[in-house]
Amino acid sequence: MRALMWFRSDLRVQDNAALHHACKAADKGAIAVFAICPKQWASHDWGSMKVDFVLRSVSALSAALAKLNIPLVLIRSEHFAQVPGKLLALARRYACDALYFNREYEVNEQQRDREVTTWFREHHRDVHAFTDQVIVDVGRLRTGMGGYYTVFTPFKRKWCHVLKEEGLPSVSPRPRRQERIGIEPAAIPATLRGFAGHLRQDLWPAGEQVAHKRLRTFVSRKIGDYHRARDFPAGDGTSALSPYLAVGVLSPRQCLRAALEANNGKLDSGKQGVTTWISELIWREFYRHVLIGFPRVCRGRPFKPATDSLPWRDDEEQFAAWCAGRTGFPIVDAGMRQLAQTGWMHNRLRMIVAMFLTKDLFIDWRWGERHFMRNLVDGDFASNNGGWQWSASTGTDAAPYFRMFNPLSQGRRCDPDGSFIRRFVPELAGLPDSRVHRPDVQSLAATDYPPPIIDHGRARKFVTQAFRRLRGRTSH
Repeated sequence: MRALMWFRSDLRVQDNAALHHACKAADKGAIAVFAICPKQWASHDWGSMKVDFVLRSVSALSAALAKLNIPLVLIRSEHFAQVPGKLLALARRYACDALYFNREYEVNEQQRDREVTTWFREHHRDVHAFTDQVIVDVGRLRTGMGGYYTVFTPFKRKWCHVLKEEGLPSVSPRPRRQERIGIEPAAIPATLRGFAGHLRQDLWPAGEQVAHKRLRTFVSRKIGDYHRARDFPAGDGTSALSPYLAVGVLSPRQCLRAALEANNGKLDSGKQGVTTWISELIWREFYRHVLIGFPRVCRGRPFKPATDSLPWRDDEEQFAAWCAGRTGFPIVDAGMRQLAQTGWMHNRLRMIVAMFLTKDLFIDWRWGERHFMRNLVDGDFASNNGGWQWSASTGTDAAPYFRMFNPLSQGRRCDPDGSFIRRFVPELAGLPDSRVHRPDVQSLAATDYPPPIIDHGRARKFVTQAFRRLRGRTSH
C-alpha cells in the first residue's frame, strides 16, 4: 500500500497523528502533499505575514521529510473547490491507495474534506482522518443535556475531567526513514502574487527546531511567573508560540506535556503560572469547540444571535485612525503599531484594542476581526473570531450584561512606566511617566501625535444604552 499524506495546518514531522499512521501502513512508502490555494486564502483574509510564514514552514517541513525519504509535492488550486479533483489526480499519478489527513474545524474546510472523502471513496481509495489539532476531540465534550458548551469555565472543567479519567493522548512517534521511492520533492515558492507586504522573517523563523527551542526556553525560564508577567507587554512574559501552533509546527500535546513536566504532572493545580498557561491552551480548544457547535460564527454571524441587531457605526475615518495607531489613546496606538510593525500583538493588548474599537468607537467587530487576520502572523480563525466576539460582547463571554475597558486605566495597569508606549509611539518618548498615558494639550502641541478621537465617558454612556435597549428587546 502507498499512502498520500495531506498536510494542512499540521506542518510538522514530530507528533503528527496522520503522518504516523500513513507511514505505518504504507509498505510501498508515503508521499506528502500540500495544497497552495491563493484565492481561497485571500477570501479567508490571510495576509502577507501569515502566507510568508506558512510557505517558509512548508519549506522547513519538506527538508525534514526529505531526511525520511518522504517527498513533499505541491498542488495549486485557487479555491478549495478544485482540491478534490487535483488530490485524486495526484493519487492516481503516484498509485496511492489511501489518503491520510488531520481534521480541521472551520465550515469551508469541513466541506472541502467531505468532498475529498467522497471523491476518493467513489474511486475505491481509502480515507483516514485523525484528531490532531486539539488534545480532546471537540465532539466528545458535551453538557449534561448533550449540547455544546457555551461558557468556558464548565468546558474547562469537563476537559480536565476527561484527561484525568483517561490520561493524556499519546504522542505519535516520529516516522522511520523509508526506502527511496524515486519521486523528487517540489520546489517551495518563496512568495505568492497578491501577498506582498511588510514581512518580519527575523522575528518568526520557521521550523520545528525553532518552535521546540522556544517552548523549552519558555517552560524553563518564564512559565513559573506567567500568571503575573503575561499582562505586561513591555516585558517578555509570554510564550510567543502562537504562530507555531497556528500552522501546526508545534502540537498542543507537545505544549501540554512540557507544561505538565514543569508542574509535577498536575493539570489544574500546583504552580499558578503553569495552570494559567494551560488555561490558555484550553481556550484555544474551546473556540474550536464553538466552531463545531455553532457553525454560524464561521459565516460572519455573532455567537449571540440577538446582538446581530446592534446598530454598529460604520465610521471609516475612525476605523482608519484605529488601524494606523492614531486614536489619541497611547496604549491602543502602541498595540496597533506593534501589530503593523511585527505581525503580532501582545494578548492583553488584543483585548484592549478590540474593546476600544467595538465599545468606544462602536464599530462592527467584523471590521476588526478582518484587520487582525490580514496582519497577524498567527492568524487563526477560531481564536481570532472567539477573541473578537468576546471583546464585542457578541460571543461566549459569561458576563451577564457587557464589559468595557477604560483604555486609560488599562494603559496605566499594564504599562505603568510607559516603556512599551514609548517603544511604539516615539512621539511620546520624551514625556514624563505622569503624562505618557494621557498627554496634555501642551505636550501634544510639541508633537504630531493626535488628540483623542472620542470621549471615553460619552462613549460608555452610548454603548451602555445600546446594550440596554438590546437586552430589553431580548427579554421582551
